[in-house]
Amino acid sequence: MLKEKIAIVTGAGRGIGEGIARKLAQEGAIVVCADINLADAERVAGDCGKQAIGMRLDVSNAGDCDAAVKATHDRYGRLDVLVNNAGINRDAMLHKMTDEQWHQVIAVDLSGVFFMTRAASRIMRAAGSGRIVNISSASWMGNIGQANYAAAKAGVVGLSRTAAKELARSQVTVNAICPGFIDTAMTRGIPDAIREQQVAKIPLGRAGQPADVAAVVAFLASDEAGYVTGEVINVGGGYVLG
Repeated sequence: MLKEKIAIVTGAGRGIGEGIARKLAQEGAIVVCADINLADAERVAGDCGKQAIGMRLDVSNAGDCDAAVKATHDRYGRLDVLVNNAGINRDAMLHKMTDEQWHQVIAVDLSGVFFMTRAASRIMRAAGSGRIVNISSASWMGNIGQANYAAAKAGVVGLSRTAAKELARSQVTVNAICPGFIDTAMTRGIPDAIREQQVAKIPLGRAGQPADVAAVVAFLASDEAGYVTGEVINVGGGYVLG
């Protein structure tokens, strides 16, 4: 679906981002695997084809985001797909959450999406085409112990819908995906009892896999999704039906 498309995936070094990068490469895209951890980014890029590259990127830094998009455009001559996946969590109950925990999550999970979208939109507007897929979370609707994360992910939904309206005339689509409980290194660190509780809430009866999210990203990044924009798509096995 994505033969020779140029794609940037942030947070591509592991978890959902790694799954997305691998899927886009399987579909024929040339993938820039961007991550705060360069070694992880290069490891994934090494499995994504000889034209793929790993890139260190701190999405909370606007200058880094501008430079990453420029470097990609300079190297390949265009930018077709941006997947904003990079994210962190710093969970705590609201009354115990520190300023640092709040600002860290907002900086990466929301500001990072804005910085990358802003930079990519300039190129895509000029080209008259492009696909932006933002990874939000089912937590955007509220989740105990995640005031910072939920606020950021809700912001991603609002940002995505606004960008979709602004960029539509340039034939650039923008959509958000809200994963539910996905089996990654992050969720494997959750205590077993809590993990079991979360899985029990899923009507399909299992945790999701990065590949489940990646498949939807690949469709939204493709030409086949040219008439889909401003959508918020849950990928959680029915988790939000709770």
